[in-house]
Amino acid sequence: MRNAQPQQSWQALVGGIAVAFAILIAFSSFVIINPGQAGVISILGKARDGALLEGIHIKPPIISQVDVYDVTVQKFEVPAQSSTKDLQDLSGRFAINFRLDPLQVVEIRRTQGTLANIVSKIIAPQTQESFKIAAARRTAEESITKRTELKEDFDKALESRLEKYDIIVLDTSVVDLNFSPEFSRAVEEKQIAEQSAQRAVYVAQQAEQEAQAEINRAKGRAESQRLIAETLKAQGGQLVLQKEAIEAWREGGAQMPKVLVTGGNSGGVPFLFNLKDFEDSSL
Repeated sequence: MRNAQPQQSWQALVGGIAVAFAILIAFSSFVIINPGQAGVISILGKARDGALLEGIHIKPPIISQVDVYDVTVQKFEVPAQSSTKDLQDLSGRFAINFRLDPLQVVEIRRTQGTLANIVSKIIAPQTQESFKIAAARRTAEESITKRTELKEDFDKALESRLEKYDIIVLDTSVVDLNFSPEFSRAVEEKQIAEQSAQRAVYVAQQAEQEAQAEINRAKGRAESQRLIAETLKAQGGQLVLQKEAIEAWREGGAQMPKVLVTGGNSGGVPFLFNLKDFEDSSL
């Protein structure tokens, strides 16, 4: 009886170990790939062809390993430096939105390794080279005024370079774009000079307009004086005729008539007066 109890305990222990091992084997015989993921199964360190897409997959227990890759959209900010066509230093920072081709994760695992390696060894240097290509096509000033075209050239260069690594570029954005301090000062000084020149042109135009207005006012005053002189001249001639008529009537001894006088060329209201009123006047 005493020998039977240790034997039963040993059998129970062995049985427990066997059950635990069986459970371990069972759980290690399959893998679940979630949506947005893709897996690569390696057996004894060798990657097997065929990516594991979302769902449950059977795999050899113990001797196999599954590397899971996130194939949803990834975003990383990558710095880059270059020189423009006119040899000005230009630095930028780009946000790269990309994802891995889920059907090519096996090849990505074999040639590139982890996602961290992909960013540091592929995306970062290719971003740098693509930026150099785009920046070298334009001067520093054109990089500012034609920033959209600069980004388009950068996108095309980066997309073509990453495509061969099975990396799909979805979008890029320019987070920051900076020039050397010397060029920034030169741009600022140029803008100040242009603003000063525009101000000088405005002041000159304003002075010209004021001078023309003064000329027009002078012409108006001269014309007004001319009309006044003509009016006075016409009225003076009328008075001379009136004086001669008075002298003639005096010599004849006749009664002084009433004379209708108008404003002449000035358009005044006509009125009557008696020439006798002028007898004792000193015209």
